[in-house]
Amino acid sequence: MEIGQKVKVQRLRDRVSSNVANKLGKVGTVREYKMTDGSGVGVVVQFDDKTATWFFEDEIKPVG
Repeated sequence: MEIGQKVKVQRLRDRVSSNVANKLGKVGTVREYKMTDGSGVGVVVQFDDKTATWFFEDEIKPVG
């Protein structure tokens, strides 16, 4: 994943709030990287409605 890349949320690994769950199937833009639980790297994705949240890399896939 690269910053600026378009990605689609394909699955959610954990239980999440309804705001995040509503992003399933949506396309957004990678804005930055985020260190996760010490061993992984996640990405912050911003959506067209200007909201942003982070996902594990296996929860999203590149679009296009």
